[in-house]
Amino acid sequence: MNQRLQRLADQIQRELAVLIRDEVNDPRLTGFVTISSVKVSPDLGYADVYVTIMEPELNDAMVKTSHEESIKVLNNAAGFLRTELSHSLKTRTTPRLRFHYDEVTARGNYMMDLISQAVTKTEQNEDDVENDASQND
Repeated sequence: MNQRLQRLADQIQRELAVLIRDEVNDPRLTGFVTISSVKVSPDLGYADVYVTIMEPELNDAMVKTSHEESIKVLNNAAGFLRTELSHSLKTRTTPRLRFHYDEVTARGNYMMDLISQAVTKTEQNEDDVENDASQND
C-alpha cells in the first residue's frame, strides 16, 4: 500500500472510531467496537474495515453470534457512516465501507487471556507449595 493510501486508511480509522462511538446508537450493537485496521483499495472505491468487539461476559458461542450481529449492524450503517466520513475527508470520493470481523486480533486476545490465566494459576500453585513446605518445618 502506498503512503497516500496508508494515510487515508489511518484517517478513516480515526474518524470511524469516533463516529461509531458517538453516532451509531443501535441497541443491537453490543460491546466495545475497536477498529483494528482499514485497507483502502487503490481506486478509493472500497475501504475494508476490520473490527473486534470486546464482550468479556459472554461465552464463545454467544460471542460468535453477537459479533455477527454487530457486523450486520455496522454494514447496515455503512452508508450513514460513509456520508459522515465524507464531511471530514479531503478526497473527491469517499470509499464504500465494508466491515469485517477481525478473527486474528480476537484470537490473539483470547490466547493472551488464556496465558494470563495459566500464569496466575501457576503462581498460586507455587505459593501453595511454599506455604505447605513452611508449615511442615
